[in-house]
Amino acid sequence: MSDDTTAPSDLAAQYAARIADDLQSNVKEQERVSAEIEVLQSQLAKLRHDHTVLVTMQQALGLPPSSGETATAVGTAAGTAAVPAPRKKTPASGKAKQTRAKKTAAASRGTKPGRQATGKSAAAGKGAASGKTADEPTLVALVRGHLTEMKEPRSAAEVAAALEQAHPERSIKTTVVRTALEGLVAKSQAQRSKQGNSVFYSAPDAPVEEPQPQAPADQAD
Repeated sequence: MSDDTTAPSDLAAQYAARIADDLQSNVKEQERVSAEIEVLQSQLAKLRHDHTVLVTMQQALGLPPSSGETATAVGTAAGTAAVPAPRKKTPASGKAKQTRAKKTAAASRGTKPGRQATGKSAAAGKGAASGKTADEPTLVALVRGHLTEMKEPRSAAEVAAALEQAHPERSIKTTVVRTALEGLVAKSQAQRSKQGNSVFYSAPDAPVEEPQPQAPADQAD
């Protein structure tokens, strides 16, 4: 009977001793971890202080801010990490859009008239250089009119001399006048007659008269 009572008592004593040992070990582990936490908290506080000082110096020197990864890591360790709000695009105001549209339209309008004006100026300069305006008759018209006024055939040299005297502002060459006369003959707007080696021209249906003896006439080509 006594043996049965002694066995449970010994077992309970063993459990009690083991539990006491475990509690003592747990308390010591808590003390160790608490001490480490205090050291880490002290280090963290020092790092935060240094970070604040460095940021202040950076701003005072006007240096560009460093990457936000450091600040994010510090905030995460402190349990105060903040998620930055997404940036919102600010829509351009209606007035700004209208201003840009007006500038674009003005630029496009300004380009085309400028080109047209340049082309007109070049044409005007070319006309001025040749001594000829848009209202002046062409050389062919002058040649045809001179033949109509003349009652007797004329050589190309005589026609050129008469036109140059009547229009001193224009440069009239005999070769060009001869080409114009031949063109009128081809169109039946002038007649051509020949005496020896000399060629004479007259208006169509005009009476062909014998040319008066004068300076050597233009030689045929």
